Amino acid sequence: QVQLVESGGGLVQAGGSLRLSCAASGRAFSMNPMGWFRQAPGKERAFVAAVSKSGITTYYAGSVKGRFTISRDNAKNTVYLQINSLKPEDTAVYYCAATLSVSSSYYYATRDDDYRYWGQGTQVTVSS
Repeated sequence: QVQLVESGGGLVQAGGSLRLSCAASGRAFSMNPMGWFRQAPGKERAFVAAVSKSGITTYYAGSVKGRFTISRDNAKNTVYLQINSLKPEDTAVYYCAATLSVSSSYYYATRDDDYRYWGQGTQVTVSS
């Protein structure tokens, strides 16, 4: 079982930056690929970024590539999402998620069905 708690959201002006954190508790965080998703008002939840359990491999949705950076610190049981050059369309609730444990150091997941554990979300609001 893995419990996830996001933090770092807030209200920021367009062009600003935020760093979201997701603290994990439970067993074997370092065995779980992690991801970030977001859900904007009136829209379905969408994939944002993913990282393998080792941190070696990352993958981004096209709309955020070059502006968002996902990373993890397995010693701190934490995954991060650095968000730069924020746009009003980035406004959403951001969720972190963890898959079940895997053996591959390179595997990452992009579908929400691949994720087993979810946090409660943190709100990011970008003003124009």
